[in-house]
Amino acid sequence: MNEHRVQLDTFCPHRPPCAGCPRFGEPGIAPPAYAALDQLARTHGLPEVAVVSGKTAGFRLRARLAIRGRLGSPKVGLFGLGTHRVVHIPNCIVQHPLINRVASVLRRALVDARVTCYSDMAHLGIARYLQVVVERSSQTAQVVVVANSSDPEPLAACLDLMRERLGSELHSLWFNPNRARTNTILAPEFHLWCGPESVVEHFGGAAVHYPPGAFGQNNLDIAQLIIEHVRAEIPHGAAVAEFYAGVGAIGLSVLEHASEIRMNEVSPHSLHGLQLGIAALDPATQAKITVVPGSAGAARLAAAGAQVVIADPPRKGLDAELRQYLSEHPPERFVYVSCGLDSFLNDTVLLTSRGGLRLTALTAFNLLPFTEHVETVARFERC
Repeated sequence: MNEHRVQLDTFCPHRPPCAGCPRFGEPGIAPPAYAALDQLARTHGLPEVAVVSGKTAGFRLRARLAIRGRLGSPKVGLFGLGTHRVVHIPNCIVQHPLINRVASVLRRALVDARVTCYSDMAHLGIARYLQVVVERSSQTAQVVVVANSSDPEPLAACLDLMRERLGSELHSLWFNPNRARTNTILAPEFHLWCGPESVVEHFGGAAVHYPPGAFGQNNLDIAQLIIEHVRAEIPHGAAVAEFYAGVGAIGLSVLEHASEIRMNEVSPHSLHGLQLGIAALDPATQAKITVVPGSAGAARLAAAGAQVVIADPPRKGLDAELRQYLSEHPPERFVYVSCGLDSFLNDTVLLTSRGGLRLTALTAFNLLPFTEHVETVARFERC
């Protein structure tokens, strides 16, 4: 296995019962995942799969934590395996230290403002979840407090305390009303308490905006390596189509290589972030971009005439209509960024079965160390 091995010398104080890092201390990706990718590479006549790894401490810049417990004694952390019992993780070593700091400030503010914590069984209590995103350039935190309340009034004193106590460490503070009996963490609405409307990261020279409801990777060091890997796959002057574009972390970064790009996304929050990123570009660069909202399957014709197609779907893999279109009308190059190994393996079989596309390159990225997850970047080319 070709990989960059990083030694972890720190003992985790929360294991057990925290189940957040099931492979804690093990280097690289999970052996079954590597075996599956290695077999795929052999089947298609490719060399040994390279595995790219990075830091194993403090790498997580984005976290969603549950808030449970009694009045005056809240817990902020992760659910125990198969339960709604929260494991308090004040000193998590894989999270950026600022995430731990925000969780600590929130916990104290809940106590001082006498805010109750949510109970799943009774569907009572106010404070429900915490989302924290660390902006790399400013080392400040975008903070979302999710509440079992339709308005922020029950949390107002707590939010004011957080703003005061975090001070210059705070990027922005948000209230998210989630009154539903559901396991969904975030509700659709976000109300700004203070600060800017988006975290800004830079990839390939492009400013990429993340509003609090938009999807973002939690390990940006590895995500940046993935984006650079994809950028290298774009020939100069190519017409590009990107599906599942999110806020444009990949698409906006390849603009300097592309003659034009059509970017597809379905999430309203991600589309808002994408529009913020586009608005920051000069008019000539903006003219190269066409945004195609909606599902990837419905937007499949955006791939027509593109020399390079990029897709970065959720774990379920490619929409069936898009997959069929690509197999019947293969582009010169298709770059597939996968976060779901099983769906990727299935999509590869279906993409190559008609003989229009062949798998020509495969790289694995250890995006979420100590888990079963593997991020895969594959290149397919027209036969």
